[in-house]
Amino acid sequence: MTLESCRGMTGLGGQIFVLANAGKSCSSARESRKKVKRPFLLEKSGKAISVNPMMHQYTQSFQYHISDELARKLKPLGEEERAVIIDLKKEECAKRGFDFDGIINAWDLRYYMNQVEEVKYFVDQNLLKEYFPMEVVTAGLLNIYQELLGLTFELIENKPVWHEDVKMYSVKDAASGELLGQFYLDLYPREGKYGHAACFGLQPGCLLPDKTRQITVAGMVANFTKPTPSAPSLLQHDEVETYFHEFGHVMHQICSKAEFAMFSGTHVERDFVEAPSQMLENWVWEKEPLLRMSKHYKDQSMIPQDLLEKLLKSRLANTGLFNLRQIILAKVDQSLHTSSNANIDANEEYARLCKEILGVPASPGTNMPATFGHLAGGYDAQYYGYLWSEVYSMDMFYSRFRQEGIMSSKVGIDYRNFILKPGGSLDADEMLKCFLGREPKQEAFLLSKGLTVDQDKQSTPSAC
Repeated sequence: MTLESCRGMTGLGGQIFVLANAGKSCSSARESRKKVKRPFLLEKSGKAISVNPMMHQYTQSFQYHISDELARKLKPLGEEERAVIIDLKKEECAKRGFDFDGIINAWDLRYYMNQVEEVKYFVDQNLLKEYFPMEVVTAGLLNIYQELLGLTFELIENKPVWHEDVKMYSVKDAASGELLGQFYLDLYPREGKYGHAACFGLQPGCLLPDKTRQITVAGMVANFTKPTPSAPSLLQHDEVETYFHEFGHVMHQICSKAEFAMFSGTHVERDFVEAPSQMLENWVWEKEPLLRMSKHYKDQSMIPQDLLEKLLKSRLANTGLFNLRQIILAKVDQSLHTSSNANIDANEEYARLCKEILGVPASPGTNMPATFGHLAGGYDAQYYGYLWSEVYSMDMFYSRFRQEGIMSSKVGIDYRNFILKPGGSLDADEMLKCFLGREPKQEAFLLSKGLTVDQDKQSTPSAC
């Protein structure tokens, strides 16, 4: 089907699900008056790779500002964190009678990063997850999104779905009762199912030829632990964060009211598409929302205050190492798509950057880039967008929600109207200026990484 047609078919769990309005044609994208930016062309081995950046001049300067400058600022923090991990490894080797090699290997990193949370911040993840049973988290999450965005969700029973685990909801505007869309939650693993967490647009919202509106339909897919007769589904805190993030994409799809299918929902610039959901991740790091979506699975008790405080303080745990690794992946992506050397070795480039930036050598005999699906899976030359969009997500959160109230319905409606509602029919920089009331700035982003900034200095995102 072409972009002018509403695509209503998707394969989930090995099945094709056909929506009722799949055959209806939306307004032609050719009729759009939106000024479409010319894609930014990257030359690679004589071939032009087309990407569509949010802001051309920012994208071109990425290597110098986000990657190089942020890496420079994060390196001292990463070195401190690496020293802590080295000490933890030395202690454990002595305790277990192992030889201590004096370095952190790639296979050590995740294990000791988790140890840092437990030893330095005293966060017991196994204890914490007892307060996040799936039913409580889902109810709290849905209530928070409804209150924040002025929506009402209703579980729809006895409708055809592609698996018995799947639940279907309708979404209405709380004030007018207007039906905005429907979404599916497909949260548990099964054989043949997509193995990660994602939001899929199943049917775009758009105007039909008779000027009626076709509702948006979206599906959230995840692979959280499935409950059994003897054990409930308990979520790790980072899984709660994933849930909030992906459901944010669902809301972007549903709340969009673009006229044309090609601008519906998350059809925005690639280096902005993560910002709306990244912004909503902040709610799982705030006391009020956490208390609203957590109860002990046995006695319904609240998270103890001391455990909650430790969790909130742990947000900066390993932030230097984590973000330096993100910079490495972004640089590998950029190098492979922009290098004039047609014979560049992806694995050698990755190994060089690991040693140079992270200080942790790549595992010998492995080829990590071969498993890096983003390189040729839609994020080609644009993996930097994960970090880049954080500049905007943090600015939106700190400048509006943190200042005016994280559960402020006024700010939530502004967010829905200025950021979610346009879909891709407006350029992202225009939407941000409408919501923020000014040009975006980078201070909140830097503070969120544990870095100090000059609060009196005005800066734009291109000047990290």
